[in-house]
Amino acid sequence: MAKPPQHMAGNDTGCGFIGSIFRTKHRKPQSVPRLEASKELHTSKQPPPTTTTELVYTGFSKQATKPPPPPPTRVRKPATLNTKPVVNTLYNVSQVTNISYTKQIRKEPSFTSSELSLRISVRGTTPKSGLSSYRGASTQIPGHLGNLMKKKPDSAGKHGNIYGKSGGKPDPEVFKTIGNEKYKQGRFDEAIKLYTEAIGIDSTIACYYSNRSAALIGLGKFVDAILDCKIAIRINPAYHRAQYRLASLYIRFGDIEKALCHYKCSGEKAERHDIAKVQAIKAQLVVCLDARKTKDWKKLLKESQFAVSLGGDLSLQVYAMQAEALLNLHRHDDACSSFQSAPTIDVNIAARLFGSTITSYFLTIQAQVYLASGRFEEAVSVALRATELDQSEAVFSVARKTRALAKARSNGNKIFKESKFYEACKVYSEGLEHEPYNSILLSNRAACRYKLGQFERALEDCTVALNLRPSYAKVRLRRAQCNAKLERWEAAIQDYDVLNHETHGDVEIEREFLEARMQLEKQHMITNVKPVKLINDSKTDEFQGFLIAV
Repeated sequence: MAKPPQHMAGNDTGCGFIGSIFRTKHRKPQSVPRLEASKELHTSKQPPPTTTTELVYTGFSKQATKPPPPPPTRVRKPATLNTKPVVNTLYNVSQVTNISYTKQIRKEPSFTSSELSLRISVRGTTPKSGLSSYRGASTQIPGHLGNLMKKKPDSAGKHGNIYGKSGGKPDPEVFKTIGNEKYKQGRFDEAIKLYTEAIGIDSTIACYYSNRSAALIGLGKFVDAILDCKIAIRINPAYHRAQYRLASLYIRFGDIEKALCHYKCSGEKAERHDIAKVQAIKAQLVVCLDARKTKDWKKLLKESQFAVSLGGDLSLQVYAMQAEALLNLHRHDDACSSFQSAPTIDVNIAARLFGSTITSYFLTIQAQVYLASGRFEEAVSVALRATELDQSEAVFSVARKTRALAKARSNGNKIFKESKFYEACKVYSEGLEHEPYNSILLSNRAACRYKLGQFERALEDCTVALNLRPSYAKVRLRRAQCNAKLERWEAAIQDYDVLNHETHGDVEIEREFLEARMQLEKQHMITNVKPVKLINDSKTDEFQGFLIAV
């Protein structure tokens, strides 16, 4: 009888295959001659190791004629040629599954590790689960996942497919993309809210803060934009766009050194004209400081205005110098209006961003502007805050003057209400010794002098106050009344005419205005009298008459 063929895992089927498994427990494999075994072991010095996948794959190949050598970690004795190899079916089936999946991955394009993990997680999703299994850490949605940003008709979210149906974690990139669209449409408020939502989901992405800073600039919130740019750079120092935007903001605030530093960190985004702009503003600030040191206020006003036109339109130092020049030129209305254009910044944030020296200088000028406009309590508060940042003599001098003026005005007002006009006038005069050109104290002293019947002196105070602040309506009315008391009707009518245009229908002013015009017409009638001698028909009766020609 012919010798049965050798059993192979690829050819055994049915009971023969099962029997080969169970026979191994009762039957020892036939021994192999040592010579053959040694020849097999020494055919090559170091045979290339075969992986588990390759081993199982060749074992199940239909073209194989003999089983592969078992791995050294599993088989301690060499198998005989006549025995059938022991095969663990459960183990090999799982390996076949891995092989097929590995072949499928090799045919597909390569991905990064994060995208590959994301792809595997999405691969197992069912149509009912939607995006509930999307948990990828990557901030960009891979292209092979399809259009995840398309709005579903049954989505409950306001912005489309931001949240999954199962209420999973929202995608911050969708918020950012919608925010970019709102930004392009000029709807900066909505864009900021969307960028803030994206930051709330993932606060480690620099571009969310950078984009929000751009929207904040669109709303004029420049300090908040600086803070967002700084956060973006802290997350990613190599983020050139945030570096460039922060440098541009520092130029507008007049911080030249920081602007140059961030331009250098912005890579190729910074061009030659950007550096030239920084150098021009730096040179202009030096000219302004020299004019301030020599107290050339006209030059300081001109050069500070030129610094604004060069690009330093948000500089606290430039605004302070411009207001200081206008105050010393006795143009208080212009100083108040120009200072209103200065950016509103929290003192602590300003000191941290631009330094305590520049911030305290800005506060001292702000206190003087408040004094000129009659905001004494606020002026005292601002001056005291400046002394906390800078303990120099110049700052303390402004603080002392501010407190003295505020005290004189407060005490004088109390005494004036008691009808003690002479004492009140004296208190106002004491305050004016600290600052002779304060329109509020001049106006109050003029009121006291008017009550005392000192119309000439009251008129002088009113004229000085109006030169400082031409829009001071109360002082203009008081000057018109003084002129009326002095029967200077033409001057009174000029002031009343200005007040009529500014007040638009004040009954009391209109009544005084009409009375002044009537008095002026009467005065003209008297001055234009021409004496005429008339002779009666009766030669004996002669009389002197007057013909009034108007």
